[in-house]
Amino acid sequence: MLHKTRGIVLKTTDYGESSVIVQVFTEKLGLQSYIINGVKKPKAKISRNMLQPLHLLDMVVYHKSAGNVQRIAELKTSPVLQSIPYDVIKSSMALFLNEVLYKSIRQQSADENLFDFVFNAIEWLDHQNTGLANFHLLFMVKLTRHLGFYPDRYQANEADYFDLKNGVFIKYKPDTLLYLSPPHTQNFGRLLQSNFENLASLKLSTDERRYLIAKLLEYYALHIEGFGNIHSHEILEEVLS
Repeated sequence: MLHKTRGIVLKTTDYGESSVIVQVFTEKLGLQSYIINGVKKPKAKISRNMLQPLHLLDMVVYHKSAGNVQRIAELKTSPVLQSIPYDVIKSSMALFLNEVLYKSIRQQSADENLFDFVFNAIEWLDHQNTGLANFHLLFMVKLTRHLGFYPDRYQANEADYFDLKNGVFIKYKPDTLLYLSPPHTQNFGRLLQSNFENLASLKLSTDERRYLIAKLLEYYALHIEGFGNIHSHEILEEVLS
């Protein structure tokens, strides 16, 4: 059965001499794997360049509910990314956030709110030229709302600590080592109050960004089974320093 859907490329894996299997988070069908033949040939209708991480797609696909790997009838990049592939900061952010998304999105059912958030955030990053240093932090925070473990902001203004395990702001140090303490708690609270439009006004030092990204990754690992380790943030941190 044919379906028309938008998609976001997450991972492309070589398959045979000229084919690939691409994992795409689709608007209408959730996370799906597609086999595409001949992408490495010079005159391929669908080229490998169209399947880079976080590229945005318009697709017409064949879908069988019992199939693990589906096929694509038509594919085009839309909108075509204008700056992310060519800007070192944006491309480093895309590499990191792609890894986060790949390890976070597991559902093979549609989640159009989640799809819209990710799609619109990628478009925003592609068009924005200033105030990008904290984009990846805010993206990760906002993504937790769609993944089901957005921090409870009750008492955020009075709390000295943020409990990573339980996702709550608290006044007293928790019994575990899984927490944020001042001044990191307050900076995390400021991050929660931010949005993409006012992101440039959020001022964090390089060391603070590194600390918060490490803690956010720890937070994700606590709340997503099998999330594991991510290393691409190390490249991003070097680019931003």
